[in-house]
Amino acid sequence: MSLRELVVLGTSSAVPTRRRNHNGYLLLWDGEGFLFDPGEGTQRQMLHAGVSAHDLTWICVTHFHGDHCLGVPGVVQRIARDRVTHEVRAVFPAVGEAYWERLRHATSFGDTSVITPLPVAGESARLPAGPVALTARRLSHSIESYGYRLDEPAGRRMLPAELARRGVNGPAVGVLQRDGAVTLDDGSVVRLEDCSAPRPGQSAAFVMDTRLCDAVFALADGVDLLVIESTFLSEEAALAAEYGHLTAAQAGRVAAACGVRRLVLTHFSERYTFADEPRFTEEVRKAYDGDVVLARDLMRVPVPKRASR
Repeated sequence: MSLRELVVLGTSSAVPTRRRNHNGYLLLWDGEGFLFDPGEGTQRQMLHAGVSAHDLTWICVTHFHGDHCLGVPGVVQRIARDRVTHEVRAVFPAVGEAYWERLRHATSFGDTSVITPLPVAGESARLPAGPVALTARRLSHSIESYGYRLDEPAGRRMLPAELARRGVNGPAVGVLQRDGAVTLDDGSVVRLEDCSAPRPGQSAAFVMDTRLCDAVFALADGVDLLVIESTFLSEEAALAAEYGHLTAAQAGRVAAACGVRRLVLTHFSERYTFADEPRFTEEVRKAYDGDVVLARDLMRVPVPKRASR
């Protein structure tokens, strides 16, 4: 059974609070585990969330500010200690490779050979990632930062009634799916399009520290799940622009313009408490009337069911 779910490990921005750990987001997707921005304390948050080092197949760092990467040493050492045998690919801005190396080898420990570094550079990069393609796009922050997007290729879903009507069953169904057509015992040829319908691929995007820029909209375009920073409310819009962050209102405008199906807000400034959450929702609702989730630590957020479009 496939599982497509976001496990929220931390939701604070620069400073953790009593109720919010530093960043950390694990997107589970059909046997792949994409760990985004493991901040300080991520290893312990994984224990609380009931996920393990064996669930990780990718580590994706948007940039090298501490709240987005100081958990790397603990996660790497846990991968080694738990004797993970599968490859774990690590994606990060190439300009920060020296920081990656320091974090990767921060202390003395029994090392592992399963981690493959994949530094990215330029405006965008595209990487094959099992059942999806992983795209990185450069954002607009105070240091070089990238957002990430996962895209499942479009496919087709079989129509059982049409298969039965045309006499396609057993191994012939597999041949039809693999080859696009199958010749039956009576000599008739059945094509894949006769017994199936288009199935749109699903997608998710992860946008952390950035000002509004074209890459934000490109990453969010039409996604089923958008995880996006909303560090400030609009009353601090000038501060957000100065430090390279988004407001909740801006996140809502992005979601509305891009047709996002489920919007997850996170990376909240320590100045806000749970009591301020309605204010974030109110700002989003000025532009976006879709599904909104205000992330809290250890929350699980499913990817929406496949669209019928």
